[in-house]
Amino acid sequence: MIQQSTRQIRSIFGFALVLFLSCGIVAAGQDTNLPKAYLVQMPYTPPLQPEFTPGEEATPAPDELNEQEQKRLDTLLPLLDGNQELWAIGEFVHFGKHSVPHLLKALKMKGPRIRFNAIETLSIIKDPSAVPALVEVALKPEEESKVRSHALRVATRLDPNQVIPAIEGMAKDPNSTIRSTAVFQARYVHRKEVLPIIIGVIPDPEQYVSITARDSFWILTRFSGAIHDWEISTPEKRQEWAKEWWAWWEDNKDRFGTAAATIPTEPPVTSE
Repeated sequence: MIQQSTRQIRSIFGFALVLFLSCGIVAAGQDTNLPKAYLVQMPYTPPLQPEFTPGEEATPAPDELNEQEQKRLDTLLPLLDGNQELWAIGEFVHFGKHSVPHLLKALKMKGPRIRFNAIETLSIIKDPSAVPALVEVALKPEEESKVRSHALRVATRLDPNQVIPAIEGMAKDPNSTIRSTAVFQARYVHRKEVLPIIIGVIPDPEQYVSITARDSFWILTRFSGAIHDWEISTPEKRQEWAKEWWAWWEDNKDRFGTAAATIPTEPPVTSE
């Protein structure tokens, strides 16, 4: 290995030396009769490839965890915040669904980064059983907004049918970032119940929240209302414009059937 590295260093040094000398000779050759130099390709030895044994795989996770393994997962929870957080996440992912009960404990631990990384790990494991706990985190008013928003995002990806209570509560939150997250994630929930929630946010005092609600409603229903200049709109204007969405809802809500009816992936275009 040392000889190999030394050979590579010499090759690189030799190439740099030829390049330096050739530039000087070419520059000198413009005013003198000195011969011009030409660059040539130096011999190159590729680095050694890592050894790999065919058929070699990682040790699979056990079907059930013994008491020692369960204690080990609990001791890994504090490591979700720090220099070893990526390694800890990998350990939890390796044990898959067995890690979920332990990660749910992390959602109540001190340190927002521990809670954030626990949510991120749950998103990798993809176990829908974690959704109720994630909804609880998303609805906590004392929780940091980035943790609440991430909890709703992950819960929506795991099972959108369980997040409607979180969307409804977060859509009325005093924090505009939380309201925006709620109506943005609502576009992934193809359920009738989210439509009036979204309409209720269209008159939002914050322009970007209102526009997010408008766009989510269009994605779900293909209804966009009349043409309005949303970029210079005022809360009073948006309050007035929202009446168009309520009118559309009154005319079309029966089209979705029961309260639990799903919204078609490609809803029919209705007259606007």
